[in-house]
Amino acid sequence: MSPAPATVTVVVCAYTLDRWNDIEAAVASVRAQQRPVDELLLIADHNPELAAKAAGLEGVTVLANSGPRGLSGARNTGVAAARGEIVCFLDDDATAAPDWTSRLLDGYRDPAVLGVGGLVAPRWDGGRPGWFPPEFDWVVGCTHRGTPRRPAAVRNLIGANMSFRRAALREAGGFRTELGRIGTRPLGCEETELCLRLTRRHPGTRLRYDPAAVVRHHVPETRAAWAYFRARCWAEGRSKARVARLAGPHGALAEERRHLRRTLPAALARDLRHARLTRAAALCAGTALTVLGYAADTAAAPHLGRRP
Repeated sequence: MSPAPATVTVVVCAYTLDRWNDIEAAVASVRAQQRPVDELLLIADHNPELAAKAAGLEGVTVLANSGPRGLSGARNTGVAAARGEIVCFLDDDATAAPDWTSRLLDGYRDPAVLGVGGLVAPRWDGGRPGWFPPEFDWVVGCTHRGTPRRPAAVRNLIGANMSFRRAALREAGGFRTELGRIGTRPLGCEETELCLRLTRRHPGTRLRYDPAAVVRHHVPETRAAWAYFRARCWAEGRSKARVARLAGPHGALAEERRHLRRTLPAALARDLRHARLTRAAALCAGTALTVLGYAADTAAAPHLGRRP
């Protein structure tokens, strides 16, 4: 084991003033870390009004997204400006536990670790809907049931709570701007593609998940609705198809196959046994929509092959 890296930059990307209260809470949680961060960057995604207001936040360096509009471009702007050896990403509607940075940094004592992520717990407005399956918490950007309960090597990290060695991020070219969320468009998986690319470029390395590194992700009532669930499942299927074209289907879909074969059948049996029929119906519908989204995007672009 080697010493933990000495410096850390936290990047928070924001695109709208509608989340101002969440942004303030995210920044406050970073500034309250037991292991103080060396740099906190807030990237405003092509929103000058937001950038101007954020400039008044104490202890924050505000930058405008210098790349294409969207989350990937904003994250790349943060990576390019970061001075810390480790770059941590926190969503603008999430708050980090006080020991978040120290937990993440502990993972880098192993020189073979390229990235470390942690648990993303939902903070529901009005409570979790009874029909919403925990196996689908990825729909609202959170850790879903089926994720390891102890520290483990994983294929990819969750965007709301992830970190990487800055040198590896820059060497890999950062996040692909043709993937990822733009505004409220629910496409994603840019972090999955990056994680696959990183470990492919550096054989023998790995990504580490530590559930003790916790952030809480705000889930408004609009995201606890069936309409959002349906749209997000469809969009996830489309996003997975695009990642499969870029990274190859074997690595891109290995975790999804395991989830489909093990976690979801067990959840369905459990819900039926306890007569949770609406939750069982949501499990089936979410799975079908995700698979159909994947099939539709694959059929729409069959000529697109793997890219380097």
